[in-house]
Amino acid sequence: MKERIIIIGANGQIGSELAMALRQKFGDENVITSDIRKPDDLKEGLIFESINVLDKDALRSLLIKYEPTQIYLLAAMLSATGEQYPQKAWDLNMNGLLNVLDLALDLGIKKIFWPSSIAVFGPHSPKVNTGQYCIMDPSSIYGISKLAGERLCEYYHNKYGLDIRSIRYPGIISWKTSPGGGTTDYAVHIFFEALKHGKYASFLSAETELPMLYMEDAVRGTIELMDAPAEKITIRSSYNIAGISFTPAQIAEEIKKILPNFEMSYVDDDPRQAIANSWPASIDDSYARNDWGWQPTYDLEGMTKNMIENLKTHV
Repeated sequence: MKERIIIIGANGQIGSELAMALRQKFGDENVITSDIRKPDDLKEGLIFESINVLDKDALRSLLIKYEPTQIYLLAAMLSATGEQYPQKAWDLNMNGLLNVLDLALDLGIKKIFWPSSIAVFGPHSPKVNTGQYCIMDPSSIYGISKLAGERLCEYYHNKYGLDIRSIRYPGIISWKTSPGGGTTDYAVHIFFEALKHGKYASFLSAETELPMLYMEDAVRGTIELMDAPAEKITIRSSYNIAGISFTPAQIAEEIKKILPNFEMSYVDDDPRQAIANSWPASIDDSYARNDWGWQPTYDLEGMTKNMIENLKTHV
């Protein structure tokens, strides 16, 4: 059967690059992107629909119109922004997911991708090599909504047979899109500022270690998960995946190897520090490696070189 895919929330950091990869794989005519606002640079021949995932009737009409075989639900309010608007974050993150799950059941759409996050972990989760199964006590509304979403996804799979697949993304680093309101976004912003101004003021402390993933690995891993045979998928909540763990001080040193005059400073008392303090420093992703062959390709040095080379050329 020919695949037809709808991406909801396609204008974000992950969605914009995932859409390009899926178009290359399935063809422009078989990938429909959607978001609450039309992108500024929509290319001719690409299919885009304006949609609010909280408008269930409009969402139903969209799914009936295109009859997708797969839905990628990426619409969400991220961690730092969510702390400013907790009720809106809960509404978007939870009711958006429920709308998609219920409509998928009604319309017979079996395969769904929904992203979770390392924000599901909390102050009592293990900090080093955080496992697939452990204490999860998130302290941000974003993390709370993602943990609740994981339970919903597993419930809808077990009760109704929906083929829902998910990844707990760490921080995502990309040169193609600007930071989008997440706690880990310093690792993107630092490159833009290094090239533009030669300096960066980090809102996280020098030794705050967090798990990160380069966008090329994130997109490839997502598609590999969706391509894996259903019998290989043993986790129906969300898979841990890992890429690179580093601190602001470590990434600054890597940038200085290429841009020797780069200067790094640190801002005290930023609320994002408290969020970062509750998250893991490194992730155990052995289930993803064993079940569907997950393997990252970029280390800190390779990612830094690639980011700076592309930003110099394209941005």
